[in-house]
Amino acid sequence: MDRRDFVKTTGSAAVLGAMGLKASAKAQVMGANDRVRIAVCGVRGRGFDHIRGYAPLKNVEIVALCDVDENVLSQRLQDTEKLTGRRPQGYGDIRKLLEDKSIDAISVATPNHWHSLIGIWTCQSGKDLYVEKPCSHNIWEGKQLVKAVKKYNRMCQHGSQSRSMKGMIEGINQVKGGLIGDVYLARGLCFKWRPSIGHTPVSPVPAGVNYDLWTGPAPLHPFSRNRFHYNFHWFWDTGNGDLGNQGIHEVDIARWGLGVDYPTKVTAIGGKFMWQDDQETPNVLNCAYEFEMPDGKTRMMEFEVRGWMTNHEAEIGTGAYHGAGVPAAGLQAGPKPHPRRRAAASHGPRIGPPPGPSTIGNIFYGSKGYIGMDGYDTYRSWLGEEGTPGPSAKAGGDHFQNFIDCVRSRRYQDLHCPIEEGLKSVILVHLANASYRFGRTIRFDPDTQEVVNDPEAAQWLRGTYRKPYVVPEEV
Repeated sequence: MDRRDFVKTTGSAAVLGAMGLKASAKAQVMGANDRVRIAVCGVRGRGFDHIRGYAPLKNVEIVALCDVDENVLSQRLQDTEKLTGRRPQGYGDIRKLLEDKSIDAISVATPNHWHSLIGIWTCQSGKDLYVEKPCSHNIWEGKQLVKAVKKYNRMCQHGSQSRSMKGMIEGINQVKGGLIGDVYLARGLCFKWRPSIGHTPVSPVPAGVNYDLWTGPAPLHPFSRNRFHYNFHWFWDTGNGDLGNQGIHEVDIARWGLGVDYPTKVTAIGGKFMWQDDQETPNVLNCAYEFEMPDGKTRMMEFEVRGWMTNHEAEIGTGAYHGAGVPAAGLQAGPKPHPRRRAAASHGPRIGPPPGPSTIGNIFYGSKGYIGMDGYDTYRSWLGEEGTPGPSAKAGGDHFQNFIDCVRSRRYQDLHCPIEEGLKSVILVHLANASYRFGRTIRFDPDTQEVVNDPEAAQWLRGTYRKPYVVPEEV
C-alpha cells in the first residue's frame, strides 16, 4: 500500500483492512521478556525526552523515529544510536511509519494540532499510543481520539507525568484523606518566564523541512520562523498558549486533587502584556472554574498564567521543595528533576534579564490548612491558623514505564493517566481559552459534555481541518 492510498483510506475503519491489520491484532498479553518495539514521532524537543525515557527501559526497543525536519531527524537518529547501541529507522511521514506492522506502539510529541489525528491513525493501525499533553487541539477531536482508543482496544497514556510520581500521589491522597479538612479551593500556578519572541518575517522554508506536512490540519500560512518549532505554542492555529503547554500539568493536578470531572461554568480574562511581538496567545491569564458536586456543594478552581516577573506562593519555586522534601513512609527520594521542568528556549530575541526561578505548581486550601505541590513529585503542608509545617514527601516515578507495563499486560485499568482522564483536564484548558477569546463566561453541561447556548464558542471548540489532514467523523 503506498502513501497516496493511505491518505485516501485514512479517516475510516477501512484503513485497517488496507494495512492488513485487525484492531485486536496485538491485544494479547505479552510475556515479561517480550520486547516492546516503539516509535517516537516528533523528536526535536519533548520527543527527545521520550527517547531518553524509553532508552534505559528493559525489553524496550526504539525501532523508529519520525520528524518532518530531516535535520532534526538525522541528529536524533545519531543520538538514539549512542544511547541504545542501535540505529532506528528514520521516517519523514507518520503515515509511512504506521505501515510497519512490527511496531507495537507510537509515542507522540509533535505540535498540539497533530496530537489527536496521529493518535486516531495510530489506533486504526493496531498500535498502542502514548500522546503528549494536551491530547487535543480542541474538544471535539479529543472526544474522537477517545472513541478510537475504545473502538480498537488500544492502550493510551496521556502525558501527564505527575500522575506517576509517588510523592504527588501521596500529596493527593493527603488532600482527599482530610489532612487539611474540607477542601474548598484548588489554585494552579503557571508563572514561567517567557521572553519576547520578537518578530520574524516571511522567509523560505528551511532545506529539509516538509512544511506542508508540519502544518497538517492547520491553515497553511507563509513560513515564518516564529510559527515553527517551539513557538507554535503561541499561535491559535497550532497551540493553546501556556495554559495548554506548561499549565495543563497543573490544571490536571488541581482537578485530580479536587476529585472533579467537568465544570458547569468557566470564566477567563487576561491579555498579552509588555511584549509587542508575533505571539497571539495571552501571557497573562486568570481562570475560574465552578464545579457542582453530587451532594449539592460547589467547589472552585483557580488557575493563573504569568509570563514574567512575579512572586512565589506557598514557597513554590524557591527551592524549598527540591531541597527539603521529607520522604513519606515507604517512599524514596525522587530522581533528578524531570526534563519538562527546564526552561524552554525561545527563538526570538531575548529582552531583559535571563529567566529567573519559575513558580509552577498547585495549592489546595481547606478548613484545617493548605497543601502546596511543586507540579512534579513533591508536596508540603501547613496546618492550623499558625501554619505549622505538616507532612511532606518527595518521591519520583516513571510514566513511560507504566505505559510499557500496560502495553505488555493489556490491563487498561493500570494506566496512571488513561486518555479519558487526560481529556477531562484538557477540556478545562479549551473552555478557559474559549472564554478568553470570546470575552464571556462559558457554561458547560457535564452530562452531555457540550457548551450550553453559545454556538460561536461551540463551533470554535469543534475546530476546522485542512484536507487531507482531517479528523474523521467516524473513527
